[in-house]
Amino acid sequence: MTTVDPAPPPPMRLRELVFGAACAAAVRAAVRLGVADALDENTPMTVDDLAAVVKAPPHTLRRLLRALTCQGVFAENPDGTFSHTEMSRLLREDDPHSLRYIALWCTEPWTWNVWPLLDEAVRSGRSVFEDVYEREFFAYLNEEAPESAQVFNRAMTTSSEQSARDVARLLDLDDVSSVVDIGGGQGHVLASLLEKHPHLHGTLLDLPGVVENADPRLRGMGTLADRVKLVAGDCREDIPVQADVYIIKNVLEWDDDSTRRALANIRRAARPGARVVAIENLVDDTPSMRFTTAMDLLLLLNVGGAKHTRQSMTDRLTDAGLVLGEVRPVNAYLHAFECSVPG
Repeated sequence: MTTVDPAPPPPMRLRELVFGAACAAAVRAAVRLGVADALDENTPMTVDDLAAVVKAPPHTLRRLLRALTCQGVFAENPDGTFSHTEMSRLLREDDPHSLRYIALWCTEPWTWNVWPLLDEAVRSGRSVFEDVYEREFFAYLNEEAPESAQVFNRAMTTSSEQSARDVARLLDLDDVSSVVDIGGGQGHVLASLLEKHPHLHGTLLDLPGVVENADPRLRGMGTLADRVKLVAGDCREDIPVQADVYIIKNVLEWDDDSTRRALANIRRAARPGARVVAIENLVDDTPSMRFTTAMDLLLLLNVGGAKHTRQSMTDRLTDAGLVLGEVRPVNAYLHAFECSVPG
């Protein structure tokens, strides 16, 4: 039976850290094999039965499960059967809080080629992705790696759907009539806000190929379509929308120039007194430091961007001429910076 060591001594912990790629690869393998989906939610299963479902030899599947069990992903029982843990359930396709596509996204094939160049990215302060793939990150995904692009889209959709409910619970929009979601992807945040506030009208602003695939509730004969305007555009170039509230979530992570341009465009478009809510992951003042700091380094590698500290986010917003008010946690991963446009 495999057990979890809750507090290994420093030499052991360091050895574990430098073998971190094996742990990430094991999670990825379990997802691609469909182990979590194959394992009954309530009844433990033998390795032989699991192996038959996922079409893998029992002896190698046991090795994979052993590696994951000691990390708390799956549990091995005294009789040698395996059962779910809270973490392994998050790898299931049907779990409402599933992290299946996040797990795949963070371990996509391109990541293994750029992580070894992190020292170069730290030394130069810029992305190394183009050095490896000879093209910009998103161009590569869409033109050369469509499967990876699809995983990215599914991961972002999952993350957005889950956080949208938290954003809707946090924001008080009873006294406003219009909101714009800038760079809002498929519009899950906007849809959650409109469902909560029947009086509200909204605009979704994102790139043409993104808004074309907006949440079905927001387009065509969707349940919210009569209260929504879909605007194709790049917030770094222009924001041709006036609203009472501007929401910009997980967008201000580019290089400094792009971030400045986006905020300047909000400032230019907004009326005096309008609210601006910037929602970001922080690399300080958060219980998710290990995850957020890792994503910060991945952003450096792939697009030259960065996650913010509370102070750096404050500086960006005030430098744009916005008046910063309250900063509140949305959930364990996100903070909302409430701002207003001065008169």
